[in-house]
Amino acid sequence: MKNKTLAAWLAFLAGPLGLHRFYLHGLGDLIGWALPIPTALGVYGLQRVQALGQDDVLAWVLIPCLGFTFAGCALTAIVYGLTDRAKWNARFNPEADAESPAGATGWLTIFAVAAALMIGTAVLMASIAFSFQRYFEYQIEEGRRISQ
Repeated sequence: MKNKTLAAWLAFLAGPLGLHRFYLHGLGDLIGWALPIPTALGVYGLQRVQALGQDDVLAWVLIPCLGFTFAGCALTAIVYGLTDRAKWNARFNPEADAESPAGATGWLTIFAVAAALMIGTAVLMASIAFSFQRYFEYQIEEGRRISQ
């Protein structure tokens, strides 16, 4: 039985590692194995910023990978949490009754959805702001270099 609350929390807390995908689809899930790649690239970008500073172009390309992956997993947690009980059980617990408690929405599910909404939105907006800021600063620097 695949529990909706556990899947929502896994997507929110450990989604960038693909754990929610492994829980729902098994170890053969390709998306679950692919999710750690942009996560690792984003962490590498953070390490480059700490070592080389914010002027490192590769770092400002890599950091949003982590933010967008986390925001996507937060959105997945929201979708899982808001899925109807009958639809959840039909998709992830096909052998169970449509009203099985595994697909029920409880307070822990609501807390997962609320946390994913708040933190996922903040991470998404920060990633977008960081990306655009670095892109436009880079364009200004290149324009100055060309005009001299």
